[in-house]
Amino acid sequence: MNKKFKEDLGKLYDLISANQKELGTFYGLVENKTYKNDKIRMYVDEFLDECGLDNTKENYLALLSRLINLRDEQFVQVLRKAGNCEDEIKAKRSLAYLWTKNFHILRHEKLLSKIEEKELLNSFYRELLRGVHAIGLIMSDWQYDWNEYIIDNINSNLKDKFGENVIKYLKESDLFEKDEYGNVTDRSYSVLSDKDGKFEILTYAQFFVNYTEKMNLEFKELIEKLESFEDNDTNQKKSYVAYFKALQRAFCEKDKTMLLLRWKDVDRTWMSVTSPIQVGHPLEYYEDHYRKAVALEWDVRLTNPSNINANKIYDSISNMYKKLFDKINVESWHIWERTTENLKRVQLYIGRPALYYASEFNGLFSAQVVPNDEQVSKERGKKIFAFADNILDTQRAKPFLKIEKVVFGKDFLNKERELIFKKDKIWHKVYEVSTIGHEFGHILWLDFDSETLMNKSGVFKNIEEFKATTGGLVAFFMNEDKEIKEYVFLELIKRAIGLIAWRKTGEVEPYYCEGLIHLKALFDSGVLDFDEKLSLRINDETYEKLKNWYMQTYEILAIHYLQKKDAKEFLEKFVTKKDGDYMPKEEKIHSFVEYYWNLHQDIGREIDETEDKKEWLCHI
Repeated sequence: MNKKFKEDLGKLYDLISANQKELGTFYGLVENKTYKNDKIRMYVDEFLDECGLDNTKENYLALLSRLINLRDEQFVQVLRKAGNCEDEIKAKRSLAYLWTKNFHILRHEKLLSKIEEKELLNSFYRELLRGVHAIGLIMSDWQYDWNEYIIDNINSNLKDKFGENVIKYLKESDLFEKDEYGNVTDRSYSVLSDKDGKFEILTYAQFFVNYTEKMNLEFKELIEKLESFEDNDTNQKKSYVAYFKALQRAFCEKDKTMLLLRWKDVDRTWMSVTSPIQVGHPLEYYEDHYRKAVALEWDVRLTNPSNINANKIYDSISNMYKKLFDKINVESWHIWERTTENLKRVQLYIGRPALYYASEFNGLFSAQVVPNDEQVSKERGKKIFAFADNILDTQRAKPFLKIEKVVFGKDFLNKERELIFKKDKIWHKVYEVSTIGHEFGHILWLDFDSETLMNKSGVFKNIEEFKATTGGLVAFFMNEDKEIKEYVFLELIKRAIGLIAWRKTGEVEPYYCEGLIHLKALFDSGVLDFDEKLSLRINDETYEKLKNWYMQTYEILAIHYLQKKDAKEFLEKFVTKKDGDYMPKEEKIHSFVEYYWNLHQDIGREIDETEDKKEWLCHI
């Protein structure tokens, strides 16, 4: 990589960082009486009016959270509070998607214009970014119909008709996607077409014909243009062209038995792309809990050219895995070999999302380990993406909320804010444990067929997120850094409680379930107690008890994975389903979850007017 290209990467990274920080300033509309941004105020006012919501601080904050953080939990809460029925909420969530999409696409176009104007990167990459954007526009329109049809129509009807027996019905009716050998796949790239009450499986190219035909033309044009340029800076032309050709074939495939093969080829070719400019494709499923239709992800991720690689996380994870595997001493050494090879071949990218589209207008990830296809990973390894700078910017930008002071108390919050606003280097170390450690933790204990076998009840993801976080924690416990020990402890408490807010958000149910299991750990070890009000005991004694709980539970969970048991068996040790929601089995934890959930609905969007955020911002 020559000097100019590296300098251009730095300039582009600075542009993207400035954009993200500018987004955060929009919270000034509810935090600062003297803040002026009439354009954003008008944009929010018009949408409030369209949704029939009053112009209150609470509603303003909910819409700003939708626009800035791309999540709609708070927006849904204010709609419910305003008396909207579920059908009205669905319709307004769809409108909010379009509202958010249009706003961010305009910002993407401004960024692309700046890249052209400043002639950043080389001609190959400028053309690549233009082409990715053109495809992103189509995918972003498609996402609206994809969600409306698969999630709000088909899946909603399946749930109404079959309740908790949807998975059983799909199995008995042979409605899961299969590979070329007739085996049920662990994810899908197809839809159920309902014809007079009878379902059949159709590929995207058969069902979403208009979108896939447009995508085909855009991919064709992009490939032709890229082939006319050279990439002498990163020598990635061949890899990128192969990747886009594989994507074109996959989106246009009409033979349902060939879908998984096509998408395996996409993942294989993608693993050969090692540029600091990464293009992300449909990789994971979130919303679809039944047939695991992979979300329409589409984005560009830029690696921070000045970032130091977090290899120490790899070392701590691999050392922990070896010690625990030796202790368990089961006949699964092929899994040990498979996992250690995957760990060694991880490509780690630490940076920011630069451009994002489609399903990502419903929320960006803080980090990601992909591909999920274990056969491809066996051949090529995995990529881990971590967006630490974005997460820190988001934490600094968010308003101080009343609910946090009510639940956690001022001392707890001041300690957390010291980390966020005053101790950058230590914050990044904590992020490495909690987030990069989480992504490495996903890789452990898995065989090529683990997810398929463990997902018999359709809840594999609902224990997998807990497994991932706990893997990072246990690795830390085995090799503690005293400088960050207390902050890791505090971050775990805050995360476990905060995830209760996702109780009614289906696409992030796995994280909600993860939080419930963490709460069991925190209550069992005496860190938390609840009797009308939450009590926190943060000291060496409760820390050691908590550590022992995780060490013991993680060992049980590892054996569960090695034996490839149904995920439901482990999940049901901690939670039960009540009125469609997962809830803790223990009465005291159950009471706390109800307390926090009700509090979240009542004051979850109220700003803490007693705190002056400027006192903290001056330390940045």
